[in-house]
Amino acid sequence: MRVTRAAAVVVFATLSLIPGSCGRGDSGPDVIEKAAETKTITIGVIPNQPNLSLKTDGTYVGFDVEIGKIVAKGLGVDPANIQWKDTTVPDRERVIKDGTVDLVVATYTINDARKKEIRFAGPYYVAGQDLLVKANSTIKGPEDLEGKVVCSSAGSTPAKRIRSQYPKTRLQQYDQESRCLPDLESGAIDAVTTDNVVLLGYSMRPENAGKFKLVGNTFSEEPYGIGMKKRDRASCEKINEILQAAARDGSYKAAWDATLGKGGGNSAPTLDASKMSHCSA
Repeated sequence: MRVTRAAAVVVFATLSLIPGSCGRGDSGPDVIEKAAETKTITIGVIPNQPNLSLKTDGTYVGFDVEIGKIVAKGLGVDPANIQWKDTTVPDRERVIKDGTVDLVVATYTINDARKKEIRFAGPYYVAGQDLLVKANSTIKGPEDLEGKVVCSSAGSTPAKRIRSQYPKTRLQQYDQESRCLPDLESGAIDAVTTDNVVLLGYSMRPENAGKFKLVGNTFSEEPYGIGMKKRDRASCEKINEILQAAARDGSYKAAWDATLGKGGGNSAPTLDASKMSHCSA
């Protein structure tokens, strides 16, 4: 009996050392369960994207923030009880997998590589890669980037596309593309590239009036999803239902109109339920 107990202790200790066997990221309730039990959820956002998710004096505002609130409300959580967590483009998978956040709503493009690690609800918006340049720039699209210096977020889909499809472009990378803007203004770089809706937010800032322009020639399709743990399919499907309901009751349009829709001529997109098929992946 003593030998059996000792062996059991050894087995338990060994299992506890296996990555993912009982770590924070693989334990705990799913999002639906946590919301029901605690009446709160933790959402990761990028804190410096104007009109998408901008943190000002401790308050978060923007379209991604409003989408997070819609999801929380649909899960029975008062938006006032959301715990917002700052994240960056390179860290989005990590904060989901290690349990720092329950969801990530952060201009998060759904792609096959990411779907191997996490699960996506949505898409709730389909963006396209574009270029932000100085107001007097002659750049009209990616075909004009040869020999130019282009800045983007390290590890982002846009940065990878520039490197692979436009190899004669010189790529400058930061942890956040907002850090590219001073370089663009000073002339140290020729363009900033990321999703058009992110660049639109930067161009709409009062302090940037007249300085920059959005080229308006998108060269990709970037479906934005809501990221969560890979195992949490039930929450994924529930969130898709919440998004579809928001499209029907007008709250999705209201979220757009209050944020990115302020730019003028930026009509609210239509959610396509037929494309919300990533929960099964």
